[in-house]
Amino acid sequence: MKPFESKEGDYVVSTDKTRLDIAVIHNFLANESYWAQKIPRSIVEKTIAGSLCFGLYHDDKMIGFARLITDYASFAYLADVFVVNEYRGKGLSKFLMRTITAYPELQSLRRWLLVTSDAHELYRQFGFTDIPNPEKFMQRHNPEIYL
Repeated sequence: MKPFESKEGDYVVSTDKTRLDIAVIHNFLANESYWAQKIPRSIVEKTIAGSLCFGLYHDDKMIGFARLITDYASFAYLADVFVVNEYRGKGLSKFLMRTITAYPELQSLRRWLLVTSDAHELYRQFGFTDIPNPEKFMQRHNPEIYL
């Protein structure tokens, strides 16, 4: 697929994987996120290879990221969403989410899922809701796998 870009002022969101700064992504996930502490770089590279990725840039410097695991037809799981600390509070997570939810190849999706501990209000602005019947969902989870 041809890379998709969206611009707002000096900021760009792009799906071009060649622009991704793996060091920035790995550093944030392994050292700053609450969900992927100590994740090995090799695993980050593997997740990127198998995902639709959205890089957020300011003057070609990578400042944010998100990825979707999707079949492009009916389902997507949103993961690893972040904006680096020094760029927070500027509405950039909303710009990132506007771009992701407007991505043309995702308009037929029946279900989007994500897991968050602290950003519920951000995601509610983009149509995400609490799961009405959480007892139907199951998981296999190993939170200590990278430690």
